Amino acid sequence: MENRDRLNIKGISLIELLIALVICGMVVAGIYRVFIAQTKAYTVQEQVVEVQQSVRSAMEILLRDLRMAGFDDDNIKSTIAITNAIATPLGDNAITVNYEYYDKPTVQYQKHTVAYWRDDSLRLMRKLTVNDDARPEEALLENVEELNFSYGVDANEDGALDKWVSSGGVETAKVVAVRVTLTARPVQVNPNLQMVSPRTLDSTVTLRNLCLVK
Repeated sequence: MENRDRLNIKGISLIELLIALVICGMVVAGIYRVFIAQTKAYTVQEQVVEVQQSVRSAMEILLRDLRMAGFDDDNIKSTIAITNAIATPLGDNAITVNYEYYDKPTVQYQKHTVAYWRDDSLRLMRKLTVNDDARPEEALLENVEELNFSYGVDANEDGALDKWVSSGGVETAKVVAVRVTLTARPVQVNPNLQMVSPRTLDSTVTLRNLCLVK
């Protein structure tokens, strides 16, 4: 009786084995597709965070100089005279500001002239000139799609902002605020990944140091 039961035990047929292999293959393929999708999404999110941080950092440097525009120390030891907070001519895609800076290490008052523009390689460039000493240009941000400046004007000289205009025909003496729009896109290293949309920051700076200009 025991021998007959052993003979009735059946193994796995070839068809059953093939079906099992197909099912296992489908499960593995599904897991692989999910893994690839998650990897791409993670990479895209990394690019988004990177470009947002880069744009924010570049904007903070630019805004720092704009906030200083027109600063002129009243110290009697200073021989620096700031006559224009923003250098002429005004530009829609570039700007140059002037301010006085006290350098503690050298114990000197300095005139800082700082220029910002977008070059032909789509980089946000910054150039600092200390007195008459022009420092090397530095690239603050890559892949810049837009750098735009508009100017808040006090048309009737009552100390209040009356309108926003482009650079055309604007007197620097009437400019009381500057609006900056900066747009950049991450470098697309892998063409198979989803294209990341550009990131834009828009900020406005009131030129609070105009009353200090001599």
